[in-house]
Amino acid sequence: MPHPVITLDVEVTRLGETGLRLWYVVSGAVDTIRIAELGEPARVDGLWQTTCFEAFFRIGGGPAYDEINLAPSRQWAAYRFDAYREGMRPLEMVQPEITVASWAESIAVGADLDIGPQLAGPAARLALTAVIEETDGTKSYWALAHPGEKPDFHHPDGFVLALPAIP
Repeated sequence: MPHPVITLDVEVTRLGETGLRLWYVVSGAVDTIRIAELGEPARVDGLWQTTCFEAFFRIGGGPAYDEINLAPSRQWAAYRFDAYREGMRPLEMVQPEITVASWAESIAVGADLDIGPQLAGPAARLALTAVIEETDGTKSYWALAHPGEKPDFHHPDGFVLALPAIP
């Protein structure tokens, strides 16, 4: 069901063989959204508890996947999982370059990510997601696909965006 006052668009661009640029753009009544104050980039856990933009990466056919969280404050987090919600640990990666821009009726959060050489392979799949918290505390959960009755960004069937292999 569409949100009554906002929309979310995401743009994905390859940056060579190892990187991606992600842009999340929320448009509409952005004054109803709880947005953390802009600060220095820092790795922080628990970003998903308020407005946060996420990308999940599955490389190859195995059960392992990575999760990256990006906040409008420029805080970020990255995790590796061995399988569905199992074996969670920090993902070692270069700190992403996070850019935040806002206008009267939109806010954009972009990040350049260095995922590694495995991203160039033939079986890279993504789940692009977001948690949007409104100023009254209401949360909505956005994803390219919600495979179950309740939002579950980790669900294997949510990895619906296939990246073409780099020749």
